[in-house]
Amino acid sequence: MSAVMTQLRPDDLVGGYVVEGGEKFGRPESPDRLDGARAWFTEATVSVYDKHQGETYAASYQLDSEHSPCRITMTATHAPQAGTVVEGLIEKDGDVVRLVYSLPGHPPPTGFHTGAGQLMFVMRGLNK
Repeated sequence: MSAVMTQLRPDDLVGGYVVEGGEKFGRPESPDRLDGARAWFTEATVSVYDKHQGETYAASYQLDSEHSPCRITMTATHAPQAGTVVEGLIEKDGDVVRLVYSLPGHPPPTGFHTGAGQLMFVMRGLNK
C-alpha cells in the first residue's frame, strides 16, 4: 500500500471517484444510500452525484496542507445550501480518498471517524 500524501495539493485530487463507504453521525452509512454515488474533483471544486446522476452536492474547496492530516474547507455553490461553509479533513492514499467534515454548528472532526453532525466518505478513483 502506498503512503498517505502529507502535502496534498488540489491537482492530486483531480478526477472521478466511486463512493465505497462512509459514516454519518458515528454510524456506518447505509450501502443503499451510497450505491452508485460518484464524486468529481477539479482543482477548485467537488461535485457529488447519486446513482441516477443527479447532483446532490457541489462546492468550491480550499486545502490547508500545513496540517496533518490535510484540512479542507468547502463552500457550497448550489441551492439550497449555497454559501454554507463546512470544515473537515481529507487524505489520499494511492487511489483512495477519505473525506470527513462537520455540518454547520458542529466542531470540526479531529480524525477519520464521525460524531454528532459529522459525515465521512471513502472514495476510490475511477481511473485506476
